[in-house]
Amino acid sequence: MALNDIGRGSAGAGISSSGSGNGIGIGRGAAAGTQGHAGTTSKKRLVMIIADPGRESTAAMEWALSHSIVEGDDILLLHVNMPPSGAPGGAPPSRTGSGGSSSSSSLGVFLGGGGSADAEFMETMRAACKARHPRARIHAERVEPATEGREAKAQTILAESQRRGVELLVIGHRRFSSFLGLRSASGSSRGHDSTAEFLIEHSKCLCVSVQKKGQNAGYLLNTKTHKNFWLLA
Repeated sequence: MALNDIGRGSAGAGISSSGSGNGIGIGRGAAAGTQGHAGTTSKKRLVMIIADPGRESTAAMEWALSHSIVEGDDILLLHVNMPPSGAPGGAPPSRTGSGGSSSSSSLGVFLGGGGSADAEFMETMRAACKARHPRARIHAERVEPATEGREAKAQTILAESQRRGVELLVIGHRRFSSFLGLRSASGSSRGHDSTAEFLIEHSKCLCVSVQKKGQNAGYLLNTKTHKNFWLLA
């Protein structure tokens, strides 16, 4: 699926590759909103947004609400209750959505008010979705990991998205400083978000990872077929 098939609706923002600078329509573009014949109504989609108490998750939600979700879509906020690192059966803490204090502040700004405690981040995100799309059916759910190991979170999200028939999966993508190109014991770069990359590679539906670049600098988006595309704010 092309990047300009992500959203539906009226005229949308431009997106350019950080390498080439070529523009590509995305989000609520006219081409993305049509179904082949004038007057045809787009079918309802289920959009899953991965919810975590971190700024990456907030950025992913902001992008989805502003550039992809339209009236008629259903929204599912999904959080995987990962055990703490070192606990029996636990996996290393997820890289996506860490840093809860920043999440509270970001969500507070997004809603036009103050932040909330980490324990309330799911309700805060649900309220943000409702404020932007008051007619949408919005569900917020927590699930236990379906497996153990390093990719437990990613595999759980993948299984839930397939079971529920999700058509668009949105996840925050955190970039880490990779000093001198250091790599982990598994061979993967420490500068990448393994959960987001796993889902992009293995999801049957379209998976978009979102990284916000500064307050007004736009978003860096990745899918299986499009890498490092810049969506202007």
